[in-house]
Amino acid sequence: IRGTSVRVTQATLVWLRQDLRLSDNPSLNAAMERGSPIVPVFIWSPQEEGNRPLGSASRWWLKQSLEQLNAALRKRGSRLVIRSGPVLDTLLTLSKETGANAIFWNRTYEPAAIARDRELKHTLRERGLTVNSFPGNLLFEPWTLANSTGQPFRVFTAFWKACLKSPAPASPSSAPDTILAPASWPNSEQDLDLDSDTKVDWAAGLRESWQPGEASALKQLTVFLDHAVVPYATERDRPDHPGTSLLSPYLHFGELSPRQIWHAAVGRPDAAAFLRQLVWREFAHHLLFHYPATPDQPLRSEFLHFPWRLDEASFKAWTRGQTGYPIVDAGMRQLWHTGWMHNRVRMVAASFLVKHLLIPWQEGAAWFWDTLVDADLANNTMGWQWVAGCGADAAPYFRIFNPTLQAERFDPDGAYVRRWVPELANLPNEWIHQPWNAPALVLQGAGVELGMTYPLPVVNHEFARDRALMLWRNRAQWSAANSYLPPISE
Repeated sequence: IRGTSVRVTQATLVWLRQDLRLSDNPSLNAAMERGSPIVPVFIWSPQEEGNRPLGSASRWWLKQSLEQLNAALRKRGSRLVIRSGPVLDTLLTLSKETGANAIFWNRTYEPAAIARDRELKHTLRERGLTVNSFPGNLLFEPWTLANSTGQPFRVFTAFWKACLKSPAPASPSSAPDTILAPASWPNSEQDLDLDSDTKVDWAAGLRESWQPGEASALKQLTVFLDHAVVPYATERDRPDHPGTSLLSPYLHFGELSPRQIWHAAVGRPDAAAFLRQLVWREFAHHLLFHYPATPDQPLRSEFLHFPWRLDEASFKAWTRGQTGYPIVDAGMRQLWHTGWMHNRVRMVAASFLVKHLLIPWQEGAAWFWDTLVDADLANNTMGWQWVAGCGADAAPYFRIFNPTLQAERFDPDGAYVRRWVPELANLPNEWIHQPWNAPALVLQGAGVELGMTYPLPVVNHEFARDRALMLWRNRAQWSAANSYLPPISE
C-alpha cells in the first residue's frame, strides 16, 4: 500500500508487538494510507503483554528480531523507537512528543493482552486519539468460527472443514519502499536489556541454530517450499531428517504472517498436509480465546483432581536429558541447545513427563515456555493438554507412548539420538534406543557404562504404563482430597 494522495500532517504511532515485519502488516498499511508521518514503536512491558513474561530463549530471539526490524526500517527512511514501561503511559507520552493523533496496532490473542488492549482503546479514545486494531496474526479471527450449535470448536477436523469453507484469506501485501518519517524523532532506548533476569547464557547454541528477522523468515519459507513441502506428509515425523518447515518462531514473533505462508503454499503439490498444520495453529488460538483459563487449568474439568506426583529428581533428569531413554534425552538436549525440538519428539518427551513420571503437564509447559524460541501460549497450552489427555481433541490419557517403539519407528538408524546423545553413538542400531537391554560386551565395545557414562532409565516403561493406566481406570476416585498439583522446583 502506497496511499499518500491525501496527506495528514499529524503522525501515526504504529505499535508493534508480535508482528515484527514490514510486509503484510495491516496496521502499518493503514498508517501508510493516512499519508502521515509514521513512528514505529516497540514497548517492552513484560508484565502487561501476556499471561506470563517471555522465557529466556524467547527474549534472545526478540532482541535479535528488533535489531533486524530496525535495520529494515532504516533502509526505508524510518527507524524503530523502543521504550520500556507501562504501555498506556508510554503511548500517551509518545503521542505528545511526536504530535501523533492516531495509534494503530495488530491484535494479539493471549487473554491478558486482550483485556489490556480493550482498556487501552477505551482510555486512548477518551483522550481524543484515533485508535484502531487490525487482524494481522491469524488467518481467521477466533470469534468468527463456530460449530453447528454456535459453540466454539473442540474437535480439529470439524474446525479444519469450517476453515476450508470460509472465505479464503486475503492476499498478503508487500513491504513499503519508503516510510514517511516525522520531522524529528523521539528518543529511543539504545540497549534494551532483555537478558538481565535470564538463567542461562543462550547465545552460543541459539546463534548457531537460528537467524531471526523478516528476511530470514522469507528465506526459510522459500527453502522449505522448494525442497521439503512435497515429502512433508511423510517426512515431518522423522527427527533424523530435515522434513519440517522450521517456521514456528518466525510465525510467533510475526516476522512472517500466516497469510504469506498460506498463499505461498496453497496449490502446490502435496501442500495440504502442511497447510493443515498451519490451521492447527489457528485451532490453538481458537481454543485459547474461548477457554482463557486453559494455560493453567485443564479444559476437561475432571483432570483438576488428577493425583499428580512431586518428584524433583525425575523432573530435573527430564529437563537435562538424563532420563535413560535416548529419544527423550535427545529431544531435551536439542531443546536446551537450539531452543527448539522436533514435534514428534515433543510429543514423546511430553508424554514421558506426564504419563511415565506423573508430573503435572503445567510444569512441562513452563519448562518449554522458558526454553523454546517458538514458545507460544496457544500452541504450548494445546500441545501439553493434548498429550495429557485433558484438552480439546486430545489423545486419550490411556494412550501412552512407548519411547523405544517411537524411536525405532521414527529414528530407525539412530541418527537423531547419535547427534544429541553422543555417548551412545557407537552402539549398534539394534541397541541404540534401548541400551539397558544391550549385552555387556556390546556396551563395553561402545564405551557405554550404564549408570556412569549414561544413566539407567529413571522408571521402567512397563511399570510406568501400568501405573498410569491404573490411575486412569480409577478416575471415579479422583477428588480434591487426593489431587496434588505443587510446583516441582523452588
